[in-house]
Amino acid sequence: MTEKTTTRAQDSIGAGTDEPTGAPAFEFDGLTKRFGELTAVDDVRLSIPTGSFFGLVGPNGAGKTTLLSMAVGLIRPDYGTSRVHGSDVWQEQLAAKTELGVLPEAEFLPRRLTGSELLTYVGLLRGMDATVVRERTLELLRILDLTGADSTVVVDYSTGMRKKIALAVALIHGPRVLVLDEPFESVDPLSAATIRSILNGFVSTGGTILFSSHVMPLVESLCDHVAVLSAGRVVSTGTLDQVRAGRSLDDAFADLIGADKSLETLSWFAS
Repeated sequence: MTEKTTTRAQDSIGAGTDEPTGAPAFEFDGLTKRFGELTAVDDVRLSIPTGSFFGLVGPNGAGKTTLLSMAVGLIRPDYGTSRVHGSDVWQEQLAAKTELGVLPEAEFLPRRLTGSELLTYVGLLRGMDATVVRERTLELLRILDLTGADSTVVVDYSTGMRKKIALAVALIHGPRVLVLDEPFESVDPLSAATIRSILNGFVSTGGTILFSSHVMPLVESLCDHVAVLSAGRVVSTGTLDQVRAGRSLDDAFADLIGADKSLETLSWFAS
């Protein structure tokens, strides 16, 4: 890692930058992915403004995880490009991935390391100074209420604890853009409040967040921009108010994806 990128990664756990940029924080230009006959993501074009808290919503199977995986360089797209503050994720990998902090949906963590060992490994792998890594590791474990589990290996963490240590991994190098796939899933209410505080602080200091969720009230409470994905395509995007158009996000979502909003129960319940 170059001296310039290492220094920027060490500036703070959060984004900590208000410098103007001529490019969006994150930009998808025609991202497309097919698996056999299935087109999972179809020509997605999105521009995520710098400093925004951007929600990506869609029904199960809409292509959200595939889209985010392509956007951060985990899955190679069949067509299209993804850029982070102007750097192509595939052509300028070091520059782009230095800017990114990623919490994917899948269980990807090394399972035989403790939380402290994992954060130390990731920080040093990114070329950070050992003293900075140690300080940030202690702070992250404390804030995320994982200090008591520091001697516990990740395989013995609960699902919520693994979600929190994965967020710590995404944050430790001080990225400018966070990409989070269902960050609140299986997290207890107190931990969820802590995570919300961290993410709001990240955005307030100039960082950008793109996150996916199925929970519409959560998206409404956190996000200022949103995109609705259905069958691999963006059917609506804009500010939260633009997409809602005077409705709740739940109702707007159902209308946009053409869902039947009638509620049914099982036929034998009445017998």
